[in-house]
Order: sequence, then C-alpha cells, then structure tokens
Amino acid sequence: MLQCFYPDNETDSAYGIDYRLLYAGGCRGVIFDIDNTLVPHGAPADERAVRFFEELRDIGLSTVLLSNNKEPRVKPFADRVGSLYVCKAGKPGARGYAKAMEMMGTDPETTVFVGDQLFTDVWGAGRLGIATYLVKPIHPKEEIQIVLKRRLERIVLYFYHRAKRKGKL
Repeated sequence: MLQCFYPDNETDSAYGIDYRLLYAGGCRGVIFDIDNTLVPHGAPADERAVRFFEELRDIGLSTVLLSNNKEPRVKPFADRVGSLYVCKAGKPGARGYAKAMEMMGTDPETTVFVGDQLFTDVWGAGRLGIATYLVKPIHPKEEIQIVLKRRLERIVLYFYHRAKRKGKL
C-alpha cells in the first residue's frame, strides 16, 4: 500500500548522483525540485548549483526545474543555472512532469526525477513511471506544512528501509 511512495533510489545529495552513469544507461533528461533539493528553502542559486548545471549540460543531459512555487521564485533560479522550468507545477499531479518531459524531448524511460519529498516529488514522478531519487533535505528549516509531511514520511521510510533490508525491493 505504501509502495507508491517508495523512491527507486535514495541518496544524500542531488550533487552526489553519478549522472555520467545515468547518461550511459540511456537517461537524457533530469527533472529537479529546487527547495531543499538543490539549495536551502527559498535560497537563490549559488555557485555550486551553477557549476553543477554546467556539468550536466557537458554530459549531454537536459534539465527542467519542477516546482510548485510561483514564477518569481523559480525563474531567477532557472535563469542563473541555465535550465528550463515549470512553475506552479501542481506536484504530485501528472501535468507538470509530463510538461517537463515534453520540454526536454524525453519520456519516462529516459528521464530521472530528483527531489526531497515523498508525497509530492517521488509519488508524482513514480505515477508516470519516471525513475526517482530521494535526497536528504539540505536544511532542516522548513514551512510548517512540510514539517508535518516529514513526520508522515518517516513512517513510509521506515517500511521502505525494512523492505529493502529484507530484500523485498
């Protein structure tokens, strides 16, 4: 029952994923959440993020920032890192993910999603068959509605980790 919220992969940071390996395996596009995935919540794009997106382009990967935030938050970030974006995406709804893939010219088999939340990021991407990476939130300071969701996420992650230990995933 909880499996729909399980990530395909779990890692400490979006910056630590082997994107060259993903490209070699057929991935051509990466969809990223922004807040607490690439930078702390509400922070602008920093030099690390700018260099990171340059490296992704050098590999040959297309990128889209997919955010439920409004354009004044998303566009400046996207402009600074040189990425396409979808704001007010309505995650976990399918529309934003589908639009992101259309923008990159990819499909679920050639796309990966990277985000820090199970109930929006991972669930939404998984519903479309997009491979998911759950990353640890960059900073503990979050809005109250996210803090409440994190408590529920702990329950799901408990069962996810237990299933992994038992070899059921």
